[in-house]
Amino acid sequence: MSNPAPPVQPAAPLTPAEDKQWASFAHFGGVLWFLPALIIFLVYKDRGQLTRQESKEALNWQITYSIAIVALTLAISVIGTLLVLVGAFPLAQLLGYLPYLLYIVNAVFSILGGIRVNAGGAYRYPVALRLIS
Repeated sequence: MSNPAPPVQPAAPLTPAEDKQWASFAHFGGVLWFLPALIIFLVYKDRGQLTRQESKEALNWQITYSIAIVALTLAISVIGTLLVLVGAFPLAQLLGYLPYLLYIVNAVFSILGGIRVNAGGAYRYPVALRLIS
């Protein structure tokens, strides 16, 4: 007969420096898409208040960005096809650059968030759906 496994102990709370570090990483990771913010939120949300708050904010922004990029891509596909059909090919080509511009906005917001949190503050994205509360 085997002994039951001992209960899992909760992880130790983050030190203030670690809390600030992981909170910053959640924002900086936005340059790579939503996975860093999601992983940091799931792993560290119960270990540090700042990390919980900032990883949730970064994750909400990344979800908003993902929805926007999908919607923009679909709109460009439809509008671009219509523009090509009416002979406005250069304008259709120009629309193809919009997802890249949106990525640049994502990168700038993510870097600004990481810098602000690393400096000891908090960051709230100017436009974000608050889906995770």
